[in-house]
Amino acid sequence: MSRLVVVSNRVAPIKEGKVAAGGLAVGVYDALRESGGIWFGWNGETSSNPMLVCETQGNITYATIGLTKRDYDNYYRGFSNATLWPTFHYRVDLSRYLRKEYEGYRRVNAMLAEQLKPLLQPDDIIWVHDYHLIPFADELRQLGVRNRIGFFLHIPFPAPETLTSIPPHNELFRTLCAYDLLGFQTEVDRQAFEDYITREVRGVVSKNNTMTAYGHTFKAAAYPIGIMPDEIQELAASYKGRRHISGRGREGEPRKTIISVDRLDYSKGLVERFEAYEQLLDNYPEHHREVEFVQIAPTSRSDVKTYQRIRQQLETQAGHINGRYADLDWMPVHYLNKSHDRKILMGLFRTASIGLVTPLRDGMNLVAKEYVASQDPQNPGVLVLSRFAGAARELTSALIVNPYDRMGMAEALDRALRMPLAERKDRWENMMRVLRKQNLATWRDDFVRDLRGSAQRAAAKGWAVHAL
Repeated sequence: MSRLVVVSNRVAPIKEGKVAAGGLAVGVYDALRESGGIWFGWNGETSSNPMLVCETQGNITYATIGLTKRDYDNYYRGFSNATLWPTFHYRVDLSRYLRKEYEGYRRVNAMLAEQLKPLLQPDDIIWVHDYHLIPFADELRQLGVRNRIGFFLHIPFPAPETLTSIPPHNELFRTLCAYDLLGFQTEVDRQAFEDYITREVRGVVSKNNTMTAYGHTFKAAAYPIGIMPDEIQELAASYKGRRHISGRGREGEPRKTIISVDRLDYSKGLVERFEAYEQLLDNYPEHHREVEFVQIAPTSRSDVKTYQRIRQQLETQAGHINGRYADLDWMPVHYLNKSHDRKILMGLFRTASIGLVTPLRDGMNLVAKEYVASQDPQNPGVLVLSRFAGAARELTSALIVNPYDRMGMAEALDRALRMPLAERKDRWENMMRVLRKQNLATWRDDFVRDLRGSAQRAAAKGWAVHAL
């Protein structure tokens, strides 16, 4: 079997027997262990003279390199996260474009391609991840690399009208077409990409999601990322630590907990969520002292002013709600601005009555899936889920809400708090069937299988997959 080469923005070597936190890490690590290969990318550090470092564990080689401060500012803080991230999440109002940052983005992708090329073998297949590395295949092609290369986008792909607000959009997405296979989280994202290709560049779409544009023929398809639900359920059940944040309600029973876990990011709808919870307390006073809201939001990109403002706003909102409603033995909001161990989170999910996952826009959102998988089958909680999360297209038995509708969200929370056990079980069982069918292994294996087969199909049909 040919080796797999995984390329992602950040790489941190995984120790055997350790639990990896993210879906990407878990999914690609297992694929790499199976076929052997390389995991290549930025080590997360800045240096005045970055050097490539290779560390081999078993049959996996971790190849990492630092960035200069200039490249970090232009490539990562700049074009990746000040231009692409807000635009892809439909926040053009927060997007900033500077030509020097785009040039830095292209420069870093070219540098990374040059560093990877000597490590490649002729039959390797290359799997590139996320928006930081859109031009990566094009840079490899310019260096003469003809391996099969696939790309997976973990965030949403916006409608063409939004995408074209990026000044160099045409040049940027010409480079995206240098891949053999493009993967998106949902069919909506894939369709948005197809709309861009057909409307903006007059590309041609053939059967089986095959497209031709800029002289390249490639395939684009939806591969919704999943989790390993039974492993998560076992992890949640094994946690023996403290599961409830506060005390008991008026009848002596543990208070019901509403839990949310997000990175501190404007795309997650945190402000709107706090407002909806306050609306619940306003409209349904019978829930006073009977419910608590736990928001865990680790700091994200703390050196960016937009994120600093979100943190200040949430701290103000939490203080406002607690100041208005709290009593000596009841704090309505617990706002925790720090990370927690994965096992602790799964344990908290298991006994939370409601999982509140309401991003304004999200590629998939694995927290929604992890909350469902963590539940006690005999007494499951209720998932309240934004319609703008990719997971909403699979977890249709959740209570689906519009995060821009504060009153509607409050009503959904009230319904979830009152939902009878039989209905909760029925909804949970439906969602677990989906999670088991479309799990993390299915996502990984489907993409790698299609990528391995892309070159053979292209040769059989006479497509010019790598025409430049």
